[in-house]
Amino acid sequence: MIPAKPLPAYLVQRFQGWKATTYDENKAWYRRLADEGQRPRAMIISCCDSRVHVTSIFGADQGEFFIHRNIANLVPKYEPDGEAHGTSAAVEYAVNALKVPHIVVIGHSNCGGVKGCHDMCSGNAPELEEKTSFVGRWMDILRPGYEQVAHIEDIAERTTALEKQAVIVSLENLMTFPYVADGIAEGRLTIHGLWNDIGAGDLACFDPQTGAFLPI
Repeated sequence: MIPAKPLPAYLVQRFQGWKATTYDENKAWYRRLADEGQRPRAMIISCCDSRVHVTSIFGADQGEFFIHRNIANLVPKYEPDGEAHGTSAAVEYAVNALKVPHIVVIGHSNCGGVKGCHDMCSGNAPELEEKTSFVGRWMDILRPGYEQVAHIEDIAERTTALEKQAVIVSLENLMTFPYVADGIAEGRLTIHGLWNDIGAGDLACFDPQTGAFLPI
């Protein structure tokens, strides 16, 4: 049985404030969004981290981005095994139903999920190795990325490199989806990787030719 508890008061107050100001001043726009459906300009795959706010970073309005968030902004490989796959379902819907022209994967600094992967792969988080750990099994997606940076001696530098590997691995895995690969080959779709330095407010873009993240 689902326990009945009132919504936190601060959420109620913020909703009421939004309804009386932002919504009231833009009723026609919201009704148009409701009536005409969504036609997002891009799919954004970002981390669940509360500090990552992609609509603010890009100054986006409602209806502009189709946003999927998960731990460490990871995309798994294409695996049509008949099981439930939330991220893969979001990619399929974005490409096949919404016909988005761009998919953008955004990683970020001080990512807790990536740190968990680092600790697990370096033998310092045995609890994440347990089959019962949802976080650990999800971070298995990033194990190939850890192998790419394990040689880096400085732990902080290695962790930052792993954050960027989370973006690269996700881009590589996107290419295993046949409709993503077809869309790119036909010029209907592009994919991009970004890394956000939260404290500095900086954004860097992955360059496949050099393998580096270049500042924007």
